[in-house]
Amino acid sequence: MLKAKHKTGLVFFPAFDWAIDPTHPEREERLLYTQDQVVEEGLLDIEGLVEFKPELVTTADVERVHFCLPDPQAVMTESHFISAGGAATIGRAVMEGAVNKGFALVRPPGHHAMRVVHGARGFCNVNIEAIMIELLRQAYNVDRVAIVDTDCHHGDGTQDIYWHDPDTLFISIHQDGRTLYPGSGFPNELGGPNAIGTTLNIPLPPHTSEEGFLYAIEHAVLPILEDFKPQLIINSAGQDNHFSDPITNMNFTAHGYAELTRMLNADIAVLEGGYAIEGALPYVNLGIILAMAGMDYSHVQEPSYDPDRLRQSASVTTTIAKICQLVRAYWDQRGAIAREVRAKPGCHERSRQIFYDTDGIHETQDETLALCEDCGGALRIDSRSDRGRRLLAVHIPRKACPRCESKAREWFEQADTKQFNLVALQDRTTDTYTVRSG
Repeated sequence: MLKAKHKTGLVFFPAFDWAIDPTHPEREERLLYTQDQVVEEGLLDIEGLVEFKPELVTTADVERVHFCLPDPQAVMTESHFISAGGAATIGRAVMEGAVNKGFALVRPPGHHAMRVVHGARGFCNVNIEAIMIELLRQAYNVDRVAIVDTDCHHGDGTQDIYWHDPDTLFISIHQDGRTLYPGSGFPNELGGPNAIGTTLNIPLPPHTSEEGFLYAIEHAVLPILEDFKPQLIINSAGQDNHFSDPITNMNFTAHGYAELTRMLNADIAVLEGGYAIEGALPYVNLGIILAMAGMDYSHVQEPSYDPDRLRQSASVTTTIAKICQLVRAYWDQRGAIAREVRAKPGCHERSRQIFYDTDGIHETQDETLALCEDCGGALRIDSRSDRGRRLLAVHIPRKACPRCESKAREWFEQADTKQFNLVALQDRTTDTYTVRSG
């Protein structure tokens, strides 16, 4: 009888009641084919592969991460609560030792959802990985976490949520943003002034193959993870880098995904994108599951696999080597860069325009961050959408120093509620979410 080397938990949730539209690749069939493949291959008969049923997250779990307008129920369906709950279910199973590793094969996805939520971006309403991570931090006292996002699209939502968090390393490997949505994720995006270097982006040129992806893992991701020493590694396991994906331009394979999974050795994987519903996803997910379980995946191969057609060019190989070298240099110089950025005391400000492509919403954000040597810094966000809603979001970080905690409470208490639809305080020191309405 076959036995998994690493006891591995699986959660499936295909979200039958949620889809972009009936013919869009983001629909329930996206996971049903994978479930069929898992059953046909007899994976759940293998000793050490365990299926869990997803629980639901609560509103408090969502508000630990997000500011939702007007509230989580307005921007989430039941499927979103279950999808995030499926990730949390796997996270709990890993933390409590029920399994060694876990894979949440759930939808709707989440990595384009930012801290402030007015609607859906890139098929994402709330960030299921971040909700899971902060739940685990609260329940199990997890501190240092690394997220490696291998979706073809830059994980701009996860980057936004952890932009100011020095205890969360976010690495995104994705197709160059000059050629694909959301148009971000460049090497010079390094995190906020109090967390320089804990955001790292590795944009790969179109037509990168298995060779290029695995080179980036070996020469950039793994050495940085070794330096950071996380207590927990999360893989945002998007599968739209596959050569058959209809909305991207990469040449990755099912075997390559399995090898990447083995090398990365993440504790938890959470499904993100991937839209070649029949030709790729059942094979890719099969490879990932076998690799997480420490089992042989050498036989996993798509019917349309053609190594000669998928081989990357010499110019792509050279470009990837240069990008990895640049990212490593940024990581090595992060201390000096941070000192330069924080040379002037006080507060750091930035303004952004954010487009919710799924819901057609335009948002303007004015952000103020307290510069601090001791914590992530008090954060204030003035957010306005073209739907007429305005939010003042105030965030106290998990390990806030007394000065930043006091500054955040001052912003919250002195806000003029007549100017805003909602004034909200997200206090991670007490794990509370407080609202003042105009």
